Amino acid sequence: MEIADFFVPVEFQKIHFSEDSHPLILGNVINSYNEEQSFPSLDGIDIAILGVKEDRNAIENKGCAYAPDYVRKYLYNLYQGPFKLKLADLGNIKQGETPEDTYFAVKTVVSELLEKRIIPVIIGGSQDLSYANYRAYEALGQIINIVSVDSSFDLGLNEENIHHKNYLNKILTHQPNFLFNYTNIGYQTYFVDQDAIELMHKLNFDIHRLGIVRKNLEEVEPIVRNADMLSFDMSSIRQSDAPGNGNASPNGFYGEEACQIIRYAGLSDKLSSVGFYELNPAFDNGEQTAHLVAQMIWYFLEGFYHRKNDFPDRQRKDGSSYVKYVVSMKEFKEEIVFYKSKVSDRWWMEVPCQGLQSKYERQFLVPCSYNDYQSACQEELPEKWWQVYQKFL
Repeated sequence: MEIADFFVPVEFQKIHFSEDSHPLILGNVINSYNEEQSFPSLDGIDIAILGVKEDRNAIENKGCAYAPDYVRKYLYNLYQGPFKLKLADLGNIKQGETPEDTYFAVKTVVSELLEKRIIPVIIGGSQDLSYANYRAYEALGQIINIVSVDSSFDLGLNEENIHHKNYLNKILTHQPNFLFNYTNIGYQTYFVDQDAIELMHKLNFDIHRLGIVRKNLEEVEPIVRNADMLSFDMSSIRQSDAPGNGNASPNGFYGEEACQIIRYAGLSDKLSSVGFYELNPAFDNGEQTAHLVAQMIWYFLEGFYHRKNDFPDRQRKDGSSYVKYVVSMKEFKEEIVFYKSKVSDRWWMEVPCQGLQSKYERQFLVPCSYNDYQSACQEELPEKWWQVYQKFL
């Protein structure tokens, strides 16, 4: 089956886009599958948008299935930035007879795009679609890291059926398991069971409370840089900035902070898929949230076209491209090795993994910041280093 068989075309009349508008707005630059144009060729494409109109497992946010075309309404009318865009809009994935059928379609489409080194940008729909996105990596046999921007962890209880509030539990229990690390950015403690926080620590997962993150947003960059897949729940943004969600809350990220996080995701050489979920047009005052998601996608595109391609793999850890720093700590037997890119000034630290480098080639070099290097110099073991080190024991 061709992936085109999973899609229905974009309906331009629903997104109020005119092809007679300015030639440099995205609607005229995107290679779009619509009523007048056939399914686009993927040759030479860097990024592909796919809408997923699925919300049958959104038990607390019914109506989010209608989001993709509302986002397109604003995305198509934004101007192209200072980059040459190679972007296709594949349309909307047909809703299957069951949610599991839709998951299969998402998994199949995303897997093929990943094999072609095309980044899928998923516009949901409910966040349980992240499970389907995760399973797309299974076909690649790739151990991955997930970053979720969310006000909670979505672990749920031990229910048998998947929904948008327990999808992470399905990822953790899925076999074969190929999740190396899960990171949450922006959780709000009053929305999270304390047992769940303890579980995250036991699993050596990386969780970041909203207030701590907002104090120094630049520290999010190395966190996001370590992700293969990013899932963004719009309920993590405060209600005043993103009212279009059945679970919107007075607290959360500001809209411009959400755009900054997504720009960091675009800049990451490692990140290969991103999804935006839980936008519900029924609650969206003045379509404000749809407009915000469109701008977030724009910032992702800008970040992507400013990638430096400077991940320090084994072939490139040479003195011409990186500065190497070795820190010895009195009360710890391992030396901590840091690499600083001469291209971007970004930092990584190397975690010894006792002969497992080939299996965990993409995991033992951990993105970090200058602050982590300073901490090591002051005899403070960087938390990121220790979490990964524990997983190799």
